[in-house]
Amino acid sequence: MADDVVVIQPGDERAQKIARAMASQTANAVIQAFGGGPLTSSEVARLMKIPITTASYHIENLLDAGLLEVTETRWSEKGREVKVYALANQVLIIAPPVSDLRSVLQKYATLFGLLIFASLSLLTFLPLVLPQGMPGGSWDSSAVPKMTGGSGEEFSTLRAPAFDTAGTPPVHDLVMGFFFGACAVLLALMVYEVYYWWRTAPRAQKEQEG
Repeated sequence: MADDVVVIQPGDERAQKIARAMASQTANAVIQAFGGGPLTSSEVARLMKIPITTASYHIENLLDAGLLEVTETRWSEKGREVKVYALANQVLIIAPPVSDLRSVLQKYATLFGLLIFASLSLLTFLPLVLPQGMPGGSWDSSAVPKMTGGSGEEFSTLRAPAFDTAGTPPVHDLVMGFFFGACAVLLALMVYEVYYWWRTAPRAQKEQEG
């Protein structure tokens, strides 16, 4: 499993570095060489039969783009530091840039409207599909014990319970639970997306650079 999930947008600094690092067939071949495991720059050069300067150049570009990482450092017999590189254990997600805050709010307003429609539909049709005798279904009054009053008139000793014998809550509670649960999820997603928009907005980027 990847250690990090990185979201990039077309045109941002990370995306530009990746594009530059992967701009040649040699860079793609270097990436494929690391598919077999960690390597040093000299091992990459020997494996691909290219000059070590060429291998080091592409490795540095891939390292700067975040596609490679240094896993360990060795020392040669001559006392030189030798770095061992490997593919970065991460997932890259390319997401389209958010145009403005208004589009984000409009999207979630639409989703909220769909949620209300779905909840009303459940409230209307769920009682029709529940078994007889369950909350929201048809109540069988003949199954309710009755007593005779002093005037000889029969009356029921029980009312429809809030839960059936299996502990099933009424339709209203089921629908409200669905509605508020979905609202909580939509609210959390909206807050995250608004925060992400704020962090990636040009003004916020200028403030961070300043």
